[in-house]
Amino acid sequence: MTDGALHRHYLHYSELPYSMRVLYTAALLVLSLGYLFALVYIFHTYAGRAGGSPNMMSYDDLVVAYAGSGKGSRLESALRGPMSTMLPPDESQPIVAWVQAGADRARYDKDIKPVIDKRCMSCHDGSNPHIANLGNWETMKKLTEQDTGADIFTLVRVSHIHLFGLTFIFFIVGLIFSHAYVRPVWFKCVVIAVPYVCLTCDIFSWYIVKVFHPFAWVTMGAGAVMGMSFALMWLISMYQLWFSKTPKPVAQRSGAETMIVG
Repeated sequence: MTDGALHRHYLHYSELPYSMRVLYTAALLVLSLGYLFALVYIFHTYAGRAGGSPNMMSYDDLVVAYAGSGKGSRLESALRGPMSTMLPPDESQPIVAWVQAGADRARYDKDIKPVIDKRCMSCHDGSNPHIANLGNWETMKKLTEQDTGADIFTLVRVSHIHLFGLTFIFFIVGLIFSHAYVRPVWFKCVVIAVPYVCLTCDIFSWYIVKVFHPFAWVTMGAGAVMGMSFALMWLISMYQLWFSKTPKPVAQRSGAETMIVG
């Protein structure tokens, strides 16, 4: 891993045909858009879960998401957190009062269900398996039980989706970034490897937070570093793909200051 002569198998972007450079660029653009939407979804899902501002995601929000609030039901946490803007206070407060009073079926049918049908069923109609179906009494009853955060089965399901999905994403981005000329080489290798370390820490932290709340800082830190690694690889790759000059060692190896590509 020295910084001397270029590895015989190393190819800089300037040595690649334009067709491959266009392919890399298109992949980076689409992946960055997907990553941006993922960040928006994460923010919308977790911000305000602890009852704070829905415009800011905090340590307490992550603790409530994974370990539960310990102070009420999941339905109450949702109405006071991410769903607080979906219902006016004069409709959400009676639902909270109904939950705290024992969540009896008779009052649900008379007073609560009409509000749920009016405000919630456009999304919570059962068409999305990842969102609670509020159209049946059994689900509603479970949501009125004490909030213990995401259950283990849910974490396992989300874990394998994240592990497979993000591994493919960072493999593609890392493969493209491997063509970048970055020195020292060890730093380049660290940037490529860090997202996988952060991904593993992030996934395992979800389970640990359920029993040790301060580990939520690991969740936040791992996600932040993973995002910075993605941004760094993306920016360097895009810059060297189209805007930077051919690095001198690459040009000298090929005997030309400007590479001819096609």
